[in-house]
Amino acid sequence: MHLMSIEHISKTHGEKLLFEDVTFGVEEGDRIGIIGVNGTGKSTLLKVIAGLEPPDSGTVIVGSRVRIRMLAQDPAFAPGETALEHVLGGDSPQLRAVREYAAALAELERRPEDAALQQRLIAANQRMDELDAWQMESEAKAALGKLGIADVEAPVDTLSGGQRKRVAMAAALLQPSEVLILDEPTNHIDNESVAWLEGMLQKRRGALLMITHDRYFLDRVSNRVIELDRGRAYFYEANYSRFLELKLEREEREAASEAKRQNLLRNELAWIRRGAQARSTKQKARIDRYEALKAQAPKEAAGKLEVSVASTRLGKKIVELDSVSKRYGDRTLIRDFSYIAVPEDRVGIVGRNGSGKSTLLKLIAGRLQPDEGTVTLGPTVKIGWFSQEHEEMDGNQRVIEYIREGAEQVRTAEGESVSASQMLERFLFPPAMQWTPIAKLSGGEKRRLQLLRVLMEAPNVLLLDEPTNDLDIATLTVLEDYLDDFPGVVFVVSHDRYFLDRTVDRIFAFEGDGVIRKHTGRYSDYEEQAKQAAAGGGEASKPKPAPAATERERPLKMSFKDQKDYENIENWISETEEQLRAVAAQMDAAGSDSARLQELMEEQSKLEEKLNGLLERWTELSELAERIAERKKNGN
Repeated sequence: MHLMSIEHISKTHGEKLLFEDVTFGVEEGDRIGIIGVNGTGKSTLLKVIAGLEPPDSGTVIVGSRVRIRMLAQDPAFAPGETALEHVLGGDSPQLRAVREYAAALAELERRPEDAALQQRLIAANQRMDELDAWQMESEAKAALGKLGIADVEAPVDTLSGGQRKRVAMAAALLQPSEVLILDEPTNHIDNESVAWLEGMLQKRRGALLMITHDRYFLDRVSNRVIELDRGRAYFYEANYSRFLELKLEREEREAASEAKRQNLLRNELAWIRRGAQARSTKQKARIDRYEALKAQAPKEAAGKLEVSVASTRLGKKIVELDSVSKRYGDRTLIRDFSYIAVPEDRVGIVGRNGSGKSTLLKLIAGRLQPDEGTVTLGPTVKIGWFSQEHEEMDGNQRVIEYIREGAEQVRTAEGESVSASQMLERFLFPPAMQWTPIAKLSGGEKRRLQLLRVLMEAPNVLLLDEPTNDLDIATLTVLEDYLDDFPGVVFVVSHDRYFLDRTVDRIFAFEGDGVIRKHTGRYSDYEEQAKQAAAGGGEASKPKPAPAATERERPLKMSFKDQKDYENIENWISETEEQLRAVAAQMDAAGSDSARLQELMEEQSKLEEKLNGLLERWTELSELAERIAERKKNGN
């Protein structure tokens, strides 16, 4: 079902063109991810679509019965309302019935003898029955709990900025709408909450438009991608993985077309320079053709973010934590934790919001002191602190002044001496923008500026607290490449699973009550082990007792079903892989048919699940066959 049309909309900010002549439609079932570097107008595009800002030109046409709900980066709340009241504050009949029942019940508890109130409660009860609204309150509480809001009666104005956004997200998910718009929904929520949100959005009816830097999230949730680049919008009927392939193909076509145009220009220029008399109609046409070719020049290529900064030499002794503990009131955040960092360590720190992750970074940086134990830094350690907030940035200070406080000159990894202004240009801050007050920058531009300041001070131990918040995907990709070659030590707090998998090889997991579990390997490996442990009641992490002698001596053999599966499973795997290839080919051919593409993506998901099951079964049967063969070889 068609929900809305965006027709030829354009928007500028001052003298800067954000986007122009953007046209597309939104259908039920569309899950559209909007991507682009910071400052290209992604949030502005969502606000225009939601009707919160007018376009400079063009129109947004919304179906008569289509409701739009938007989760903004800075949501607004009524004074004094609680988290639960905000979530239940929608205008649907069910939500109104829940509020009326709650109000009548509260009044009757204060005046139990009031006959009119008793009748009001009976009527509210009947209305709840008629609308089948009894589950609404419990669903609201469950959503708040999944998003880390334990006290649903807490006044919203007493919550932190991250908690307030999570309350607004719960409201956006539960209050009915045909078009849901989310601006950076994965910021400020932990990994478990991101996984829950993924599931909610995959099951949700209607349409979804979202901005997110979380590439795993974008890949699993979206089925369309809109890329904003230098004022233009590019459209892809694909998830994020397929988008990368299609974008590469588009850029290769554009490069080939530009090479052809340049060759034609050279030929035309050579003809003109030979001194042809531009008098005849034919000659004038030749000159007009040359001018037309010049006018076809593509827009200036987007700036390329460059991170190439030298670091300070690091000695053998780096960071040592010895039996460190830290408490706040009755809560123990860190209990008896010890660790010795080694050269080129890459440590990811994960856990629920409020569990103590940022506290651990502050202890390492010396910004907090432990209650027990010691934190020792080596004599050559130079800390680079990339904080979660912008609290260290003076909004009245100009961009160039902020960077010059760090260093007037910086030496790159290649040994080149570069000025502060030149480094700003490498970080996509052109000269005209360098004298802008920091307060006028977007959230992503502030984060990019803060990152440059940290790196310009040539640290050899980087402490990154939620570095992926507000940074666009292009910047994150360059930062990941920089960390690949960074010769120092990195401790990073992040909920971005892709970023963790890409950059770290060790995990510190905050598991509650001050316990920090160490895991060697990627985040995905840790997550899989944690799921297995949870499924086994925690037994997966404990060593299993050796089997009894009688069990060891019991003959091994395959059952009739095992034998049949073992004979056929490789064929089943091959058939399923062939089916997956066929579905992939159909997806390529589906083009802009979003309904057909959605069907194929669901079929692909089922086939992938089937293939994983077959591979697990093949592994199980192969191991059993090997054990049987080994037992026979040993004569048992």
